[in-house]
Amino acid sequence: MTVLSGSCRCGQVRISVRDEPLRVGICHCKDCREESGSAFTFYAVWPAGHFERIGETSAFRGRHFCPRCGSRLFAIDDREAEIKLGILSEAPTTFVPSYELWVKRREPWLRPVEGAGIQT
Repeated sequence: MTVLSGSCRCGQVRISVRDEPLRVGICHCKDCREESGSAFTFYAVWPAGHFERIGETSAFRGRHFCPRCGSRLFAIDDREAEIKLGILSEAPTTFVPSYELWVKRREPWLRPVEGAGIQT
């Protein structure tokens, strides 16, 4: 069983996920761009039961972040946990996006991910 871990920048919030993710993606939508402060969000989704966290978070529109340092961390519901892959301790990851969302908002200088499906 594979276990991956990560934390916010200040270390108050720690997360772990076990096994392989259900899917890995990149999203270029307006919400993801604003929330990440970047051109896209790189994330992976695991079953909610494979996700654990230690430490208190704050949330806005279902997306959790550290109230102390502001690191954006994850979104979770009863079924799935969507983890921002940049918070994982080991970088780079072995994960490759299998799809891209909202490609109409992709920056023109950013090339499509080879082999990734496009979902609108």
